[in-house]
Amino acid sequence: MKARRILFSVAAFAAMLLIWEFAVRSFDFAEYMLPPPSEVAMYLWGAVCDLSLPKAVWVTGKRLFTGYAIGLCIGIPTGMLCSRFNIFKDTVGILALGLQALPSVCWVPLAIMWFGQEESAMLFVVVMGTVWSLILATQHGVANIPPIYLRAASTMGSRGFHTWLHVIAPAALPSIIGGMKQGWAFAWRSLMAAEIYVTILTGFGLGQLLHYGRELMRMDQVIGVMCVVIAIGLLIDKAVFSPIESNLRKRWGISSD
Repeated sequence: MKARRILFSVAAFAAMLLIWEFAVRSFDFAEYMLPPPSEVAMYLWGAVCDLSLPKAVWVTGKRLFTGYAIGLCIGIPTGMLCSRFNIFKDTVGILALGLQALPSVCWVPLAIMWFGQEESAMLFVVVMGTVWSLILATQHGVANIPPIYLRAASTMGSRGFHTWLHVIAPAALPSIIGGMKQGWAFAWRSLMAAEIYVTILTGFGLGQLLHYGRELMRMDQVIGVMCVVIAIGLLIDKAVFSPIESNLRKRWGISSD
């Protein structure tokens, strides 16, 4: 059954590419408007061969994982504090709720003014795009733990840090994982916005390739980089978050398998 689903998905996407190729060739779109998939594939192959694409992926990945890790270290503990103490909930929690709705690109001007054209500006934007959703998800997960869990743990002698580590954190884990997944998506979008608007000579990422493709009117480059961004996002979701979520569902007894 799973193999059949995979084959169906591959066939569907292949059909989409064929329709795209046929439509562009038939209606004679200008190259700067919409190149056919064959030209996009040629660009990607050339970018891989001259190492410009692998280098850009490495630079972007390094920035993304660094900023995301910082966001995790800030967001999860802060969310736990907001869930347990009203002073944090009424200040940081409300701030996180408001700032989560702020588009990530809005942080770019501040990052440039505060940090200049440096790697720290990129990290700042990624962290700002990540941390707020993590705070809210963690706060929601901890706040919605059934009270009987805490009462049972207290009856069995669990106190303080032991309760946090062995009761609260595991019970809130599904919500935290959901926040991590959402934070990853926000971090990815934030970094693309930062790389498009911030030029750093120490390393050109996928956002810069996208920007220069637009400047040079190279739509094959623009669409090719967009495809790479989508592919990386899907890869991380299927290889990292999906297995974790599947394992959690099985442990909680809510898996459909």
